[in-house]
Amino acid sequence: MTIDFDAIVVGAGAVGLACGYALARQGHSVAVLERERRVGAGISSRNSEVIHAGLHYPPGSLKARFCVEGRRLLYHFLDRHHVAYNKCGKLIVATQDDELAALDALAARGEANGVEGVTRLDAAQALALEPALRTVGALHSAESGVFDAHGYMDALVGAIEAHGGVVVLNSPFLGATPSAGQVEVRIGGDDPSTVTTRRLILAGGLQSQETATWVQGFPEERIPALHYGKGSYFALTGHAPFQRLIYPPPIPGALGIHYRRDLGGQARFGPDLEFVDAPDYVVDPARVRYFEDYVRRFWPGLPDGAVYPDYAGIRPKLHGPGQPQRDFVIDDSQPGVIALFGIESPGLTSSLAIGEHVAGLARL
Repeated sequence: MTIDFDAIVVGAGAVGLACGYALARQGHSVAVLERERRVGAGISSRNSEVIHAGLHYPPGSLKARFCVEGRRLLYHFLDRHHVAYNKCGKLIVATQDDELAALDALAARGEANGVEGVTRLDAAQALALEPALRTVGALHSAESGVFDAHGYMDALVGAIEAHGGVVVLNSPFLGATPSAGQVEVRIGGDDPSTVTTRRLILAGGLQSQETATWVQGFPEERIPALHYGKGSYFALTGHAPFQRLIYPPPIPGALGIHYRRDLGGQARFGPDLEFVDAPDYVVDPARVRYFEDYVRRFWPGLPDGAVYPDYAGIRPKLHGPGQPQRDFVIDDSQPGVIALFGIESPGLTSSLAIGEHVAGLARL
């Protein structure tokens, strides 16, 4: 029996490409399918490009494990492939005394997760680093940073191809039929085809739940409900006020509106969190007042009228409003198929570790 590929990955975002890279590095024949005409056109194109240290996630969770492992792997990969980044560090700031306990809890969580470079600062120490802040205390995370996410994905494509794999654009996944020892995969696009693979990896981001229903026999009860978490970003006119990432204590279901200065020097705020019924990438200008009020908690010097709507992203959340935030779900219950659900933040930071984990589950 001739099988075309050892592994086919559906979705050429950061996580799908990282899965393809891990499998190709092991010497397996790999194809990564992407329905769009460029890689990273989905979730991976609309994020903060932040490298997270691993402070925010429950000890023992996949998010905690993969964020810490992935961050270490990511900096090494960026260095080796000459992708731009800035390990600028992050300050998580309390702006009033009743938020200090949240910083203590984050510090303890970071220690439990094995996060390096976390330091508790009093107000004077934090202001010595970032004089424009309003704060009564902060955590400094030295391992946090920002990077060129699209440059990273381009480097992953190059690395996959260097190891004999292929990334196939404009090739939507239409469905699959598992059988003994192989999975038959139907591919659309300009040149529709049917191919066979030993392992099928579903890394479709917002489409992961839908693509799982297109796999014959995939248990419906193992497909978690999808909730669309919209995050809007506003950009700042004028000089960036901080060198480091500035985060508030986390809010239920998200990390809260934060500040970052990108690699080009542009300052941005976001994302917030709105649950929406369908993907919607329009930034509501009326939310500017909410953003201004939120940002002035930690930057009272924000001038009136200095922020403007920038862009929005959609996160594939596995929890809805008022529900506890869930962990990543990586399901290998069906022979030959590995499905990834709810890979939102810190999915970008975690991507290489997720890829290594998926390659291990594939058992090729």
